[in-house]
Amino acid sequence: MQLTAVYMQVPEGYIAFVEELPGANTQGDTLDEARENLREAVALVLEANRELAEKSLTGQQVTREVFE
Repeated sequence: MQLTAVYMQVPEGYIAFVEELPGANTQGDTLDEARENLREAVALVLEANRELAEKSLTGQQVTREVFE
């Protein structure tokens, strides 16, 4: 699976987001910093979504497996 990172130069540096993952957005003074911050933002969004899903499934019988 591939996601699309978008970087936009603004007077303050760069803003960045992932088109397919709402909430995964950030900024940085340089393009490299924005890239690094975006990787962290994606990890945080996925972690938060995982926690929300686990809470909503508490007490239910489910099957979990790795999805790549």
